[in-house]
Amino acid sequence: MNDYLDPINSVGMPELTDSGIALEFLLSTKTGVRNLSIALTETATPTIRKLLQEQLDVTIALYFEIADLMMKKQWLNPFDLELQKQLDIKSAQNAVDIANLNLFPGDTNRKGMFPSPPKK
Repeated sequence: MNDYLDPINSVGMPELTDSGIALEFLLSTKTGVRNLSIALTETATPTIRKLLQEQLDVTIALYFEIADLMMKKQWLNPFDLELQKQLDIKSAQNAVDIANLNLFPGDTNRKGMFPSPPKK
């Protein structure tokens, strides 16, 4: 049985966490572009239209910045669908594996697991 509260079991998690956060940020930014586009087409006031256009430009630039970072880190492969499919399958399997972890074991005593503080 693995002790998932032991820090050694978190090896590799920062990379998985970073890619997951980046994907969520990318999708949220894409939703922002969509919502700003809709708001822009429904606005009659020139001042608000200008403000929304500026915000839309910034949001589109942010979207491409996130996408470029993800492609550079190989977290997103829009030009290699087979590789992207493999990444998606791995990501889905990781989610299933995490869901199946016994994160709340009956014994949560950590006494003796970490070194004692130095004696003065």
